[in-house]
Amino acid sequence: MNGAELLLCCLDGKAENGKANVLFEKKGVDKMKFKCPMLVVNNIENSREFYKKVLGLRVISDFGANITFTGGLALQTRESWIEFIGKQSKDIKYKGNDAEMYFEEDDFDNFIIKLKSFPEIKYVHDVIEHFWGQRAVRFYDLDYHIIEVGENMKLVCKRFLEQGMTIEEVAKKTLFSEKFVQSCL
Repeated sequence: MNGAELLLCCLDGKAENGKANVLFEKKGVDKMKFKCPMLVVNNIENSREFYKKVLGLRVISDFGANITFTGGLALQTRESWIEFIGKQSKDIKYKGNDAEMYFEEDDFDNFIIKLKSFPEIKYVHDVIEHFWGQRAVRFYDLDYHIIEVGENMKLVCKRFLEQGMTIEEVAKKTLFSEKFVQSCL
């Protein structure tokens, strides 16, 4: 890489090309991109079935010790993860209650009916309504990773509009812009 390939910033964070907050940039190279969250699971086959049956996800790639679903969620076997990171089994902890996988559902009421048909589901909480009007439920997967399923926010806005709220009232309630709310009609 030569000097012509880099745009270096000054100490005050301003680059000569007018961009701020850029330490360096190589011309012609894409910036880093986040690809997917990955959960470590004890039994990948049971977890595969859980995500397929409960959330309706489909497997798009299966490498044995790693599975990727539609939507980008990936699962990794505990054994292979321990090998990758050079740790011991005791170092892998579940039920941290410090993160979640978030999904939105267009047909929330029917999803809740379907979810109730799985007696093995352990809930973080039953259906709640957040202050912005979205209904949501949180539950654990087989390895105690939290899953949140909420109503599609466009449908939340539409529901409020159909109940007689104005665009301005819906925007205030949901914290979305009036333009976004208008697009939900």
